[in-house]
Amino acid sequence: MPTSHEWRTFSQWSEEWGDIISVHLLGKLIVILNSSHVADGMLGKKSAISSDRPLFPVAGEVMGWRRLLALHQYGPRWREICRLFSQTIGTHNSLMRLANGLEKEACELVRRIAADPTSLTQYAQRFAAASTLKITYGYTAKKEDDELLQIANTAMEEFSLALAPGAYLADLILILTYIPAWFPGAGWKRTALEWRRDLNKMCDIPYEFTKTQLKTEAAAPSLVSLQMENYDEDEAIIKDAASSMYAALSPGEKTSSALRSFFLAMMCFPEAQKKAQEEIDRVIGSDRLPSVADRERLPYVRALCWEVLRWRPIAPLGVPHCLTQDDLHEGYFFPKGTVVIANIWSMMRDPRCYSSPDNFNPDRFLVDDNKGPEYDPRNIVFGFGRRVCPGSQLAELSLFMSCAVTLATLEISKPIVNGKVIEPSMEYTTGTVSHPCEFQCSIKLRSSRTEALIAVS
Repeated sequence: MPTSHEWRTFSQWSEEWGDIISVHLLGKLIVILNSSHVADGMLGKKSAISSDRPLFPVAGEVMGWRRLLALHQYGPRWREICRLFSQTIGTHNSLMRLANGLEKEACELVRRIAADPTSLTQYAQRFAAASTLKITYGYTAKKEDDELLQIANTAMEEFSLALAPGAYLADLILILTYIPAWFPGAGWKRTALEWRRDLNKMCDIPYEFTKTQLKTEAAAPSLVSLQMENYDEDEAIIKDAASSMYAALSPGEKTSSALRSFFLAMMCFPEAQKKAQEEIDRVIGSDRLPSVADRERLPYVRALCWEVLRWRPIAPLGVPHCLTQDDLHEGYFFPKGTVVIANIWSMMRDPRCYSSPDNFNPDRFLVDDNKGPEYDPRNIVFGFGRRVCPGSQLAELSLFMSCAVTLATLEISKPIVNGKVIEPSMEYTTGTVSHPCEFQCSIKLRSSRTEALIAVS
């Protein structure tokens, strides 16, 4: 098995062996699906038997991440958490109650970037964490070194490391998880238990903040406050649902990766940036900034956000599924317990679905006289079947707001040093969540008018 940028290797294998590839690893059958057609058939249409998660002995059991939705086994408690998501953020009206927090954080993002463009990565991570805190717990992060921002970033970084392929031998040899932490050579166990404490902090501290705010009637609208005010639910379920939302939007991870990919795309494909800005200027004007209510009136900006998700998928391999019973699919037999991985990166580069897939082209998702839209990437990037991310609408809304306000106020281009254009690195990191490698970027305010708008927003 490859240990770096596995999605590229799997994609190369599929060119030789087809869309369905199987690998045996220490007695475990692992199946990689390399097209949206087979993924939809096996994980979507057969979701009744393919919605479980494989066991993650270290990340799930020792560290405790199995309590949250991403690694939770398919069953009654998983369905309860999903139901809470649906009640709180599953409708247009419920999303609109949380929209104000997103709009404020998007304005704060462009204020910070305009003042210090060299800290783009830091501010993208802050936006991801701060907006998620606001939506989930009604908490406003005021300082760069805010305690809750630091707690969340630490826990999510540890989660990503724990899920890296080959990170722990105990993931392959289950009996090793029972070794006591004091045992010689069990340093990994001591580290995992420390990381479990960090996860507990991420789950407990912001939740207790919202509970305290509700007692004083000072709580801002949030996932937790709406649940506690309107529904008679088990407190442990509400806490785990909130923590799952926090992890799903991944402070410092998924949202910041998508946002940095957006800046990279605007540098490399300036014609897309110009077209989006022309739409915003025509529809919104110059007297205010875009809001959540403008989303339906900005089809090109929406399509641009979808293209960001397709062009550089955030989680190239998603999270593995596991079969709960034997399956026969397209002539292949897969026994119960088979681990199934969807190669999202390969699907986003499938020429059967996307013309010139390496190009950044938002027009591919718009209808014109000659063709209809190409395949909607949201059907892939947010997962399949019953494991579709329940926070997908909120994640998409967050990306739209950050991109729309940025396009309305900032001009993004390749930097010029000593008269020479600096070409950005197009490389991405390996891991569960793939980030753009560091790149230089020239960012300027579009006008004095936009400077005044972000100052008062």
